[in-house]
Amino acid sequence: MKKTLGAVALAGAAAVVLAGCAGGAPAEPETGDITVWLVGADTPQTARDYLKQTFESENEGWTLTIEEKTWADVSDTYTAALSSNDSPDVVEVGNTQALGFADAGLFLDISDIQEQLGGSDLLPGLVEAGTYDGSLYAAPYYAGGRIVFYSPMMVDEVPATLDDYVAEGVAMTTDTVSGIYAPGKDWYNALPYIWAYGGEIAVQDGGTWDAQFSSPESLEGLNLLQTVYEDATVAPADGNELMANIAFCNGEAGFISSPAWAAGNLTGAWPWADDDAGQNSEGCPDTYAADLGAFALPGLEAGETAPIFAGGSNVAVATKSAAPTKAKAALEIMLSEDYQKLLAEQGLTPGIISAASALPDTPIAQAQAAALANSKGTPASPNWAEVEAAQIIPDALVRIAQGEDVEAVATALDEQIEAILNQ
Repeated sequence: MKKTLGAVALAGAAAVVLAGCAGGAPAEPETGDITVWLVGADTPQTARDYLKQTFESENEGWTLTIEEKTWADVSDTYTAALSSNDSPDVVEVGNTQALGFADAGLFLDISDIQEQLGGSDLLPGLVEAGTYDGSLYAAPYYAGGRIVFYSPMMVDEVPATLDDYVAEGVAMTTDTVSGIYAPGKDWYNALPYIWAYGGEIAVQDGGTWDAQFSSPESLEGLNLLQTVYEDATVAPADGNELMANIAFCNGEAGFISSPAWAAGNLTGAWPWADDDAGQNSEGCPDTYAADLGAFALPGLEAGETAPIFAGGSNVAVATKSAAPTKAKAALEIMLSEDYQKLLAEQGLTPGIISAASALPDTPIAQAQAAALANSKGTPASPNWAEVEAAQIIPDALVRIAQGEDVEAVATALDEQIEAILNQ
């Protein structure tokens, strides 16, 4: 789901971790502090408070400290921190990042507590994302699916097909309004165009990865996406999705595709702040967001949804945690039904299936459920982390958004992806 780290850094980290383990594991301390790294503001304060209070009440003499990181930190500082003698104990990572860290030896094998964490109640897609070489290294935390938000003030009719969606976006677009807010670097929202036509990112063929952006199916989707870039959006060709909320709240976007929990941002129920981007932390004006609507991105035929990227996070115990037993205890609290229900109440699809009963019974939650029912992930390769870190997919999409030949760009992108995945 998010920015990742490169394979070269991970390979070096693996050597550090293995060298540090050569003398055997040191004895665990009897008291101390467990440090948990959470990324961004997705985890609500209610869950943070519950984790700290529950852990400290169940583990006499121990404290728990939560530190909030950014997705840039995951790419830029996690490897060094997890390799150091001052490693955090429990960390959140994006679901597409877990395999890279596990392959580098930075995460502890937690298969021994998989049943305590939920066993068959764990969300299968995120279990797969956190499983490396047959063992679980990163437990499901939460999942999220992108849905299309709209305001009835701008949209009269929900489109039935992907072609209808694009046509409505084109019809709404003016010099200052994007019918579909589609900046070039927003690659998660680009993937459904490819998948809807049967295209893929990359597939394995006899143990070798074969990238598929230049396949006939993928090219159909990319050509439709270029139509969006050229005729249905005025979002910056070299921009990302971070400004979508602002455009929507200003009445400058008919459709935006965002994780379902973004509804709280748009309505002001869950204020957010990004001073660097100048984002309004109070949400949209009531007159614009009061009747906020949402739907799953439609597929090629009426009644179908387009496959979306299954985003989310996993949580893991650091290999170099000074107190792995206590770190596992904290992880068990984070996967408990009470904790996971607090995530669900925020609109996040919980990492354990039984907690999904706490999801809001709203059209937005229902749209996310429909979208996630037809979802896909990135290639299951530990080298995928380097593909994301290299930013080659966003860069290729920017070139398409700027009007370059789609097939030429896609062919070059496939060569780059294959060079990384097959190294």
